[in-house]
Amino acid sequence: QVQLVESGGGLVQAGGSLRLSCAASGRTFSSYAGGWFRQAPGKEREFVASISFGGKVSYYADSVKGRFIISRDNAANTMYLQMTSVKSEDAAVYFCATRAGSRVSGDSDDYAYWGHGTQVTVSS
Repeated sequence: QVQLVESGGGLVQAGGSLRLSCAASGRTFSSYAGGWFRQAPGKEREFVASISFGGKVSYYADSVKGRFIISRDNAANTMYLQMTSVKSEDAAVYFCATRAGSRVSGDSDDYAYWGHGTQVTVSS
């Protein structure tokens, strides 16, 4: 089992920046690829970014490419999502997840462990 807890959400102005964190505990975090997903009210959960178990490979949704950066610190059992040039359409609950595999993936079905989410609100 892997337990995941997100933090860092809150209110951010459009054009601003925010960094989300995902703290992991339980089984070896560094063996698993990780990902961030988000869900806005009335919409389905969507993929945001994924990172390989070692952190060398990352993969982004087109909607955030060039604005968000996913990273991880395996020594600290933590994964991050640095959000910059935030837009109103980025407002959502953000979830971190890990998958029982080492490769990146944008498919939520590939992820076995999920956090409870952290809210990101964007003001104009």
